[in-house]
Amino acid sequence: MSMKQNNITRLAAERPDFAAIAEWVSKGASVLDLGCGDGSLLRYLKETRGVRGYGVEISDLDIVSCIANGVNVIQNDLDAGLADFESNSFDFVMLSQTLQATRHTEPLIQEMLRVGREGIVSFPNFGYWKNRLNVLLGTMPVSTELPYQWYDTPNVHLCTLHDFENFCRDHHVAVLDRRVMTGESEVQVLPNLLGSTAVYRFQRGV
Repeated sequence: MSMKQNNITRLAAERPDFAAIAEWVSKGASVLDLGCGDGSLLRYLKETRGVRGYGVEISDLDIVSCIANGVNVIQNDLDAGLADFESNSFDFVMLSQTLQATRHTEPLIQEMLRVGREGIVSFPNFGYWKNRLNVLLGTMPVSTELPYQWYDTPNVHLCTLHDFENFCRDHHVAVLDRRVMTGESEVQVLPNLLGSTAVYRFQRGV
């Protein structure tokens, strides 16, 4: 197995939402990845779908990692908005495992749909049964999807699948597709209870 294939396999195992996102992205599409971290998603999409595009990240360390991953990256604070990008300049704008850490969620989603023809987000489902059980037992959940303690977490807007879908309905966002997973397995039955991670594809509604 080649080094490239090894990298694709490793990333797919570590981040099952990457494969779900890649299924929706057309070959050669233009992509903007917001809060791109070390650039792993963009690298994965470049290697599996041949995409072109940029990442946006604020962390100095992650900027260095993006460059090491061969990812074009712009240093910027998402909460400052996307005024530097023209309308409809990308096919897809993505927010992978970052939605819950944004402070101004509503305007950011609207900006994603101004800049891109479609948006894709993935986030930990706070409605997952293990999270509910932790809260019932009197503690905030700590898991693979939510790895932080309550006192050092960057997450400020945790939500469930129902919360996100209600948000979309109330803000004229049309959901095109949804994948709900626990680990690498897709969840079809009682997804808001049994799914730990959600991935949504959406566009401007009417």
